[in-house]
Amino acid sequence: MTYTLKVKLVDEEATLPFRANEGDAGMDLFSIEEKTIKAGESALVRTGIQIELPQGTEAQVRPRSGLALKHSVTVLNSPGTIDEGYRGEIKVILINHGKEDFQVLKQMRIAQMVVAPVAQVKLVEAVTLSETARNKGGFGSSGR
Repeated sequence: MTYTLKVKLVDEEATLPFRANEGDAGMDLFSIEEKTIKAGESALVRTGIQIELPQGTEAQVRPRSGLALKHSVTVLNSPGTIDEGYRGEIKVILINHGKEDFQVLKQMRIAQMVVAPVAQVKLVEAVTLSETARNKGGFGSSGR
């Protein structure tokens, strides 16, 4: 299914999200500002864009693998969720897990955004739940 994602550039430095390759799930998000993220710290980085998501979807902001591997920089609340009704500027919380300060540059690809459908569910309070083979087995319960 093809959706239409409306993107509004709200800053003259802003760049439309961009897919590096046809068929890629994620679209790169670009910084519109220069900022130093000290080792062990996080920062909010502006993209200069606003979006209008298609009905029944969300946008997920995810890390870029190259930044994670080369600089230990990732999206702090990964994946960050952008709800369908949000119309404010998209900003990305980056965290520097590295040992050296990291310099965010203007027009740097800082994260990727994936648009995905969202299941709308009806909540029903229950007294009991069905049994499964896993049941309450949680962390480490598979023994692997």
